[in-house]
Amino acid sequence: MSNEHETGETFVLFEIAGTTYALPSRDVRQLEMIEHITPVPNASEAVEGVVFSRGQVIPAISLRTRFGFPKIEFDVRSRLIVVEVNGRNIGLIADAAHEFKRIPADAINPPSENLEGTSGKYLQAIATLGSRIILLLNLPEVVKIGEEIETEVEN
Repeated sequence: MSNEHETGETFVLFEIAGTTYALPSRDVRQLEMIEHITPVPNASEAVEGVVFSRGQVIPAISLRTRFGFPKIEFDVRSRLIVVEVNGRNIGLIADAAHEFKRIPADAINPPSENLEGTSGKYLQAIATLGSRIILLLNLPEVVKIGEEIETEVEN
């Protein structure tokens, strides 16, 4: 593992369907409340549409839909997590995002081999903090569906 993991890395923690997920804070550009999402015709089911964020139009991907959970209405806890992947900004919609946490390297383990397949490819690692389980996401895999819309939005 890298030196970052030896001292512990800071993560943004968020919730989807009652489960806590995390992304390295270095990949997160900002957290925003969800105001208006403009639907995009013929987009993948997980792509809710596009949003205007800090002068940019970016795709917004529903993590609930991406992970196979039923859609719910957005509320005051819903958040748009703007991440940067391969130099592009993408919005990830979470049920809630409210915590930054340093996770020590010894609390992070690779996912079990039993989690192979579609769900397992989204996981980079699993962290345990006391009795709390946090799923660390493989960001490039999670956002793959947004590739076709990213190009359209930039043009």
